[in-house]
Amino acid sequence: MENKIIEELERISDHHKEYEQLVLIEAAKEIIKEQHKRIAQMEGQLDGTLWSPKNWGD
Repeated sequence: MENKIIEELERISDHHKEYEQLVLIEAAKEIIKEQHKRIAQMEGQLDGTLWSPKNWGD
């Protein structure tokens, strides 16, 4: 999903030449990438917590 959004933003940026719009598009791409990274980190943390042997007796 992330890649499709990034691709669409890149397609849109190809049609815009105004500095303000290009900056906004680049900021949106960075936010999406950061959110994807955070989601992956939280998924890893959740997996680690669920599979931790110290929690199996609860």
